[in-house]
Amino acid sequence: MPKEKMSNTSFRFMNLTFKIMDFIHPYIKKRVKTFDIKSGMTVVDYGCGPGRYTTEFANLVGKDGKVYGADIHDLAVNHTKEKAHNMGLNNVETVLVKGYDCPLSDEVADRVCALDMFFMIREPNKFLNELNRITKEDGLLIIDDGHQKRIKTLEKINDSGYWEIMEETNDHLKCKPIK
Repeated sequence: MPKEKMSNTSFRFMNLTFKIMDFIHPYIKKRVKTFDIKSGMTVVDYGCGPGRYTTEFANLVGKDGKVYGADIHDLAVNHTKEKAHNMGLNNVETVLVKGYDCPLSDEVADRVCALDMFFMIREPNKFLNELNRITKEDGLLIIDDGHQKRIKTLEKINDSGYWEIMEETNDHLKCKPIK
């Protein structure tokens, strides 16, 4: 089991915290508009947690698109699957990631979004290599700092050799895969 996986109790607490945050300050819809996600795309919400972004991505890609909610935590995968089902989102599929091995095909994604989780990754080169593998040649990685300084995020991405940073905002980075 990777060190990055949180306990079931921590996951449940995180989920409750996010529900409260989203009720008080619903910013996710506004945030994802800056990710350039279009109808018909395939998006991977890598580290999907409780599916907050997964369901928003599903609305953006529409019925002709596909969203994969991927996580190393079985509670996250199950919660996201149930949430998508309850919302009638037939374009969402969940996948359980084992360590740094994602069961998705090579170059499946137009967008891979790794949000609020990169700071927990112990082996960033392995992680960024796997994200590169599942991203299409003309796709993008949308990644944020989470709970680490931007300089650390930039260092990890640049040192990996798998990504070229195309755009940097206060909120996130957009990176093009180096194939």
